[in-house]
Amino acid sequence: MRANLLKRKLALRIKRKKRVRADIFGTVERPRISIFKSNRYVYVQAIDDVNNVTLVSADGAKLGLKASKAGAIELAKVFAESLKEKKLTTVVYDRNGYLYHGVIAAFAEGLRENGITL
Repeated sequence: MRANLLKRKLALRIKRKKRVRADIFGTVERPRISIFKSNRYVYVQAIDDVNNVTLVSADGAKLGLKASKAGAIELAKVFAESLKEKKLTTVVYDRNGYLYHGVIAAFAEGLRENGITL
């Protein structure tokens, strides 16, 4: 029973992800910020969908930051500095099918606090 529940939750997230991704598109000047949240860590990358290239990425596991609100804010600070080095200040936020709540919302707020416009 538990395995079926997990499969259904994942299927619903992927369905939401596809629906949202139909309207979101990243360019070189305004890349798409895609976030992935596991139970332990948060991973994020800036993607240029025109050339299918990852411009900047940040890995919460390598930085030792847990998937909590505090960890997401710290990851946002590191990621924002990497974006500023590439002279990127405006981005499109792809929440990857997750609800805009908790860690996902904290990461977005952390980007805004560090000068990145969503």
